[in-house]
Amino acid sequence: MVSRVPGRLLRHRIAVEPYLGDSAYGPRFGPQVVGIPALVAAVCEQITDPEGRKVIATAQIIASPDLDCPPGSRITLPDGRTATAISAARHTAPGLPVPACTELKCQ
Repeated sequence: MVSRVPGRLLRHRIAVEPYLGDSAYGPRFGPQVVGIPALVAAVCEQITDPEGRKVIATAQIIASPDLDCPPGSRITLPDGRTATAISAARHTAPGLPVPACTELKCQ
């Protein structure tokens, strides 16, 4: 039985600065974590952000199920571009032979 997405499928490496919230001086981010295995795909998809606005996602990322990357986090993609996480979804299917993972949509 598969419990998490196999590492051999996560061919890209990304860096994440987790969003911690807003302060009087703007958004706050945690320390950057580099070299995170992921699978990155270019997309053009309209989604709803946490505030309910319609936005266009330009990247989809699949990573391990324990990735700490809340919406608002800064992500450095394999091509060097910096993106912002719009949504984060943890996919699980207990008892089924499908991998658990975290899916991010980014702008």
